[in-house]
Amino acid sequence: MSRPGVLVLEDGVEFPGSCFGAERPTAGEVVFNTGMVGYPESLTDPSYAGQILVLTYPLVGNYGVPENHPDELNLPTGFESGKIHVKGLIVATLSHDTSHWSASRTLQQWLDAEGVPCLTGVDTRALAKHIRSQGAMLGKILRDGDDTEFHDPNHDNLVAAVSFPEPVWYGNDGPRVVLVDTGVKANIIRSLVRGGARVLRVPWDYDFFDEDFDGLFLSNGPGNPKMADKTVEHARRALADKVPTFGICLGNQILALAAGADTYKLKFGHRSQNQPCLEVGTRRCYITSQNHGYAVDGSTLPEGWREWFVNANDQTNEGIRHEWKPARGVQFHPESTPGPTDTTGLFSKFLEMLK
Repeated sequence: MSRPGVLVLEDGVEFPGSCFGAERPTAGEVVFNTGMVGYPESLTDPSYAGQILVLTYPLVGNYGVPENHPDELNLPTGFESGKIHVKGLIVATLSHDTSHWSASRTLQQWLDAEGVPCLTGVDTRALAKHIRSQGAMLGKILRDGDDTEFHDPNHDNLVAAVSFPEPVWYGNDGPRVVLVDTGVKANIIRSLVRGGARVLRVPWDYDFFDEDFDGLFLSNGPGNPKMADKTVEHARRALADKVPTFGICLGNQILALAAGADTYKLKFGHRSQNQPCLEVGTRRCYITSQNHGYAVDGSTLPEGWREWFVNANDQTNEGIRHEWKPARGVQFHPESTPGPTDTTGLFSKFLEMLK
């Protein structure tokens, strides 16, 4: 049964709807994703920790939710982690029926089981336009008679909350890669192993310099990159030691901070599977999958560093690389799940740096 509910934004604007899922209020940063598909992957992406996710596609849930069977690496299939990370979900129309061969339950059943509030019947495109014009802001989903305080997750160390608690190996052979888990997606690990690497996944603050490894990989993750101070410190040491290093999303920002550059919060972030990125110095444009609210300030890159990619829509930084050290990062997601496969070859480029 649904109950009347409302999304209240910190600027006082309200968007009414009907509540499903957990019967409790929730608060976080309200962000929107313009992708047409991929809600199982998005909801389980640790980069969404602390956020209330708005999906602008008008019908959500029609292909249901797949069974969470682990693969040969003991990683979830169909999901990016073992649980839903969003604080709440907002959709225009929530489908209560499914039509897909892989569906094991409905989206509503999954939200109920995970205790995640959902607001449906919302004009999500009007909501996205409001956020786009005013900037990302705090919000709370309330049922009749409920209330809670606004909460800014960017003041929390979200990386510490989502990072894997202990080191674990994936793969049996190949160059040894230390992957710092600041909220890593399962498909990043899978892409590295399939590319021929043996991966040691370590917690965000783990001192990995006593390990025997060939390269360093900085993962995606949630929140303000400056909160991941231990990761930045270790990355700075790796750069000084000329360790081959690659970063994705938050990892790109951590790499930039370690190099001496600065990061800043975007007005409303990039979250979709259709973000165009230009490779600097070429006319090549890639269509990429993205999920980030912070970006590298390209104008602050120190000597020896240059921008690698820029966003074709707003010209913000989408990647950096050192002129001669084996260190690179991209703001988008080359593992492309969900999304296009234009940039999957970047994993091979990183592994070539280890030879």
